[in-house]
Parts: sequence; C-alpha cells; structure tokens
Amino acid sequence: MEVISMKDIRKSYHMGENTLEVLKGISLTVNEGEFLAVLGPSGSGKSTLMNVIGCMDGFDSGEYILSGNAVHDMDDGELTDIRNRYIGFIFQRYHLIPKYNVLRNVMMPLLLRGASSSDAEEAAREKLDRLGMSDRIYHKPNELSGGQQQRVAIARALVGGPAILLADEPTGALDSVTGKEVLKLFCELNEEGNTIVMITHDMNVASNAKRIIRITDGELTD
Repeated sequence: MEVISMKDIRKSYHMGENTLEVLKGISLTVNEGEFLAVLGPSGSGKSTLMNVIGCMDGFDSGEYILSGNAVHDMDDGELTDIRNRYIGFIFQRYHLIPKYNVLRNVMMPLLLRGASSSDAEEAAREKLDRLGMSDRIYHKPNELSGGQQQRVAIARALVGGPAILLADEPTGALDSVTGKEVLKLFCELNEEGNTIVMITHDMNVASNAKRIIRITDGELTD
C-alpha cells in the first residue's frame, strides 16, 4: 500500500525579481512499512522536501497523495488536521514544550485532536513505557538528557498512530553513542510496522534505513 505518492512536485521561492526553483519535479513513492532515508547536503532541497512531505509548506504544482488524501487540494485547515492525524514529527532539537512534563508533552497531539484526558494519558503512558521512559513521566524536558528528550519526542510522534514518522536529522543533537541508540530504536520501530522517512546529510545515519534516495539541486536520484 502506498503511504506517500508524489508526482512532479515543484517548489520555488521568489526573492525580489529572482526566482529560485528548489524542488524540480520531485516524484516519490513510499510504501507502508518502509524505512526510507532522504540523503542530501545543505542546500540540496531536502529541508523543503521534508516540509512538503510533512504538510508544513505548500508547493507550486504537482500531486501529493498521503494515505489516500489529496494534499494538493487541501486548504490550511485541512493541512493542519492531516499533520496531526497522519504524520508523527521527530525533530533534531526535540521541540518539547518546556513548561509541560513528559507525560503532558506526549499527550498533546491527542488532546489537540479532541481526545479525552484519560484516553490521551493512557495512550501516552503506553508509548512512554515502550520507549523506556515510564520512570520520567513527571520530569520537565530540561531535567532530561538529550537521548531521553529524543525518546520523549519519538513517543509523542507515535502516540496518535500516524501513517508515517517523519524524522529530521534525528541524531544531529546527540553524541555518537546516544545517536546509535536512537537509530537502533528506529530500526526496531520499523520492524514493528512503522513507516519511517528520515531526512539526513550523514551517510552513516542514512545507512540504517532500508532504502536510500539522494537529493541534489532539487532532484532525486536512487
């Protein structure tokens, strides 16, 4: 089953009288259960592609189907809903909410979706237990190590049962040992059936995925 189907996606930015074409006809298919790495250097267009995949940024032309939903036909409100329901984001800098404890951070996607507090708490506790963080649920993010914060971020990404986990340089802020632990966790999550798309500039990180595609100057190559 195709989770992501992109056809001829083009994206440009206008800077004064100049136009910079960042994505130059991207076509990409990701099937359910894949672990895909998108590998590219700074300035290659990989961040723009991630934003398009994550429905955080629009595009000029082309078609994007996410789990049967026509993203290219959606307005801003529909895009907000699709992000919450279908995409679990994992960022380099975690993006946890400092004033909330671990449990509340992981509950947030479900609360924003309209789930009851009891249902959101039950689901959050389950994911935190799976990720070995059940003894830290009342800690604030600043009381955790970088690796622990990333585990909380992964729990938050998983809690809503997303179609894909979208990871942006997920080990970029971690030391090498902790980074390897997080990548091992990604492999385990993929073996459990989670579809993962990971954006990275590092071949050593990308090599953990089952499929690697490269982006250079806004174009994809296998």
